[in-house]
Amino acid sequence: MTPSGESSSSVSPAAFAVQMTGVCKRFGAVQANLDVDLHVQRGTVHGIVGENGAGKSTLMSVLYGLYPADSGQVTIEGQLVRIASAHDAIAHGVGMVHQHFMLVDTLSAIENVMLGAEPHALLARAGEIVRQRLLALMASTGLKVPLDVPVGQLQVGDQQRLEILKALYRGARILVLDEPTAVLTPQETGQLFGVLRLLRSQGVTIILITHKLKEVMQLCDDVTVMRGGRVVARVAIADTSVDQLAEAMVGRKVVIGRAFDAEAKPGEVKLAASGISLRDAQGVQRLQGIDLQLRGGEIVGIAGVSGNGQSELLEVLAGLQAPSTGTLSLAGRHFEAAAWMTPTLARTVGLAHVPEDRQARAVVMDFAAWESAVLGYEALPAYSRWGWMLTAHMRSATRSMMDRFDVRPRQVQLQSSKFSGGNQQKLVLARELGQAPQVLLVGQPTRGVDIGAIEFIYSQLRALKSQGCAVLVLSSELDEILALSDRVVVMCQGRITGELAIDACSENKLGMLMTGGA
Repeated sequence: MTPSGESSSSVSPAAFAVQMTGVCKRFGAVQANLDVDLHVQRGTVHGIVGENGAGKSTLMSVLYGLYPADSGQVTIEGQLVRIASAHDAIAHGVGMVHQHFMLVDTLSAIENVMLGAEPHALLARAGEIVRQRLLALMASTGLKVPLDVPVGQLQVGDQQRLEILKALYRGARILVLDEPTAVLTPQETGQLFGVLRLLRSQGVTIILITHKLKEVMQLCDDVTVMRGGRVVARVAIADTSVDQLAEAMVGRKVVIGRAFDAEAKPGEVKLAASGISLRDAQGVQRLQGIDLQLRGGEIVGIAGVSGNGQSELLEVLAGLQAPSTGTLSLAGRHFEAAAWMTPTLARTVGLAHVPEDRQARAVVMDFAAWESAVLGYEALPAYSRWGWMLTAHMRSATRSMMDRFDVRPRQVQLQSSKFSGGNQQKLVLARELGQAPQVLLVGQPTRGVDIGAIEFIYSQLRALKSQGCAVLVLSSELDEILALSDRVVVMCQGRITGELAIDACSENKLGMLMTGGA
């Protein structure tokens, strides 16, 4: 693998879209970036990879003007520039699509694009101008989005395409994408990659921040590896491999497959759901006649194309919403649809839940890390006495969680929103796994998490299984389902279309079941 700096030495400076030199950025005691050099050639897709907290997103936030660098220089297309705000970045042709979209749900797609960039004083005339420009952009890029639908009603893939359109509409020649496939289905990921390859052929420079090394190998021309706030390697994709990148990211060899997985020894039924059906507030049937049993000592994976009822099933089993019909048996308790289990009761009988959307369901972004780390468990004797919260005990417990799960930075007072998405996920997992649950429901366990942390999370889930816990994993990553599960349940259109032991699974079989085939 090419050491940092060598790969760009023979390239003319005029060939670079972005050059960042000696960039340093500190947040209090945390050195996020230290003497970082980044060189991105024009008209290429350049990957930036590294563990959570390696400094990737901070570096791109400096490029986009969200953070001022403490020191260092930025050159855009051969011109030394000062970027003090996102407005400056946009003026220099830099656009950024964040991992969590920056859209207003109540506004239509076209209104989101216009917001803050109206081309005419009269709103109606501005709308006509923007619509014509967007139609032309959609025709040239293949980014198709329904322009008059409120963003909150759009699918995730449509929202992401809208974010890219918004950046291109504002004149972006350099497009930064932060974890762009974290919330996409495999089909949507394939469509996105097709669009990005087309944009590259049209001369757009793309910088891709991601944890998914297979995607880096598929899409990128070059990749920069960061660790501990520094650049540790820069290499052409043709000269590296997934294993080499993973080792450079983590500093050691990484194994995340089934190589070390203990054989399942299913025990007693810990959770039994029968006849679960659900209609949403609009009367749409989301779940139809679901029967499911979870046994101690096994991991059950739920596979399916996003939007086929998996999320609703997880919420029903966790007590977040009651089904229209059905029953649930858990820890000797029996629940009917009319008197369903609540999340608070679920915790008292040994059921833990890691939600799919950590920011909406698992942490409070304005809370300090220690507050998010005890959320839902603050009434435990370890954390409260006679109605008073023992905050010193809570902070101490959070420090232990951070140590065990390698949450970075280890600052219990830091606001939850200041942690990267992967570190937020590790904090939630530490909270829920730390209660020694009898049943664990996990939605998207490694979404936005780096490869080293994935290895650790897998080992923790397997350890729980070996201790007799019943684990249910919902994941949009088929590789993850195959790596973790002892048994796979497949869903399509709100129904279970198949159930296979892991030895009987193949991507082809699961793909057929995911589309409703036998």
